[in-house]
Amino acid sequence: MKFTESHEWIEVKDNIGTVGISQHAQKELGEIVYVELPEEGKSVKAGKEVAVLESTKAAADVYSPVSGTILSVNENLTSTPDLVNISPEKDGWIYTIKLSTPEELENLMTPEMYHSKLP
Repeated sequence: MKFTESHEWIEVKDNIGTVGISQHAQKELGEIVYVELPEEGKSVKAGKEVAVLESTKAAADVYSPVSGTILSVNENLTSTPDLVNISPEKDGWIYTIKLSTPEELENLMTPEMYHSKLP
């Protein structure tokens, strides 16, 4: 698992990444009440907004950690958005992406690096 400065995570297997938000981001947002999922088949660039999470506190953009094509979205979040709160780094994943530029992973943080930067 790798992390971004903006609190997204990605786990990659066979050039397919699963993306979500970190435990820390979930705590900061509070109770998630709505998830605006990205469009399947859409091409996205690293660092660009791909989804929106709405909580009881605020709305937050989710940025893609890598460039590629959205393969699938977590449809469970449509009816159960609080999966992001319950299991942000597992069942609350947001989308999968086929990486177009795998070397972008080198720009991301290891779990140790990420957790050392948290307050």
